[in-house]
Amino acid sequence: MTGRSDSALLDAFLEHLQTVRNLSPATLRSYATDLAQFLDWCERNRIAVTDVRRTDLRRYLAELAAARYAKSTIARKQSALRSFYAYLVEAGAAAHDPAAAMPSVQLPARLPPTVPPDLIGRILDAPDTATPLGLRDRAILELAYATGARVSEISGLDVSDVDLASGQVRLFGKGSRERIVPLHRLAVDVLRAYLRDARPVLIKGTAQDALFVGRRGRRFSTNSIRRMLARYLDPLARDLGLTPHGIRHAFATHLLESGADLRTVQELLGHIALSTTQIYTHVSIRRLREVHERAHPRSAQEGRPG
Repeated sequence: MTGRSDSALLDAFLEHLQTVRNLSPATLRSYATDLAQFLDWCERNRIAVTDVRRTDLRRYLAELAAARYAKSTIARKQSALRSFYAYLVEAGAAAHDPAAAMPSVQLPARLPPTVPPDLIGRILDAPDTATPLGLRDRAILELAYATGARVSEISGLDVSDVDLASGQVRLFGKGSRERIVPLHRLAVDVLRAYLRDARPVLIKGTAQDALFVGRRGRRFSTNSIRRMLARYLDPLARDLGLTPHGIRHAFATHLLESGADLRTVQELLGHIALSTTQIYTHVSIRRLREVHERAHPRSAQEGRPG
């Protein structure tokens, strides 16, 4: 691969991400955008990508900070650079990896909001199940809270991925990793009602594999599901800042608060690393502390010297 242009190196890396790492189209677009910006910077500064040094990368990230990019955005771009240069070294296109020893951008800890189960219950009950679209929306909400599925995983579901007789659903997570997640009885009942009473009306007799469809009978897209969920979340949970992804957070924290172990929640969420799941233990501990301070008889008393 030596001697190839910078743009050709980027194209080869993106092909590697698609064919070997099997990343989603959205993730590929993010890599392509972030690294194309870096290649433009290299061109302006007359530096070949394979000649970049660690000091050059520090200067590039400093310029992003000076341009008031958010820390989370800079951290994402730094992560893309790490993956890019690790690939170039492994492929023999670069002799050294300038990104390997760079310190990571420090992000402030952000815990997901604590969502009471009764609020989730009101959100799940919000759709008008007397209409096909309302019954579909209720089924999506119940599935999301029953499984902790990502919005993209819900959009990608086919009818064949749901086994109502066994009470389980097959989800395909990041990198198309498959996992089987159980469904509780209420979620099974709502999904059965949707499949019986709403989906046939929405698909209008057309052949369609997708489990959830829009009003025109085609697969309900990720963006459409997010907009639909936000429509129910905003009136009830605006003050909490609850997002569609927050239903997944609520699923995890409520399981932990009810005694589920961390490894089980990790499997249910489809996390590769246990450290990714551990953020929910912090949320649960925060919730326990709030309850303790509110309920303990001595929590409101001033400390007295012994």
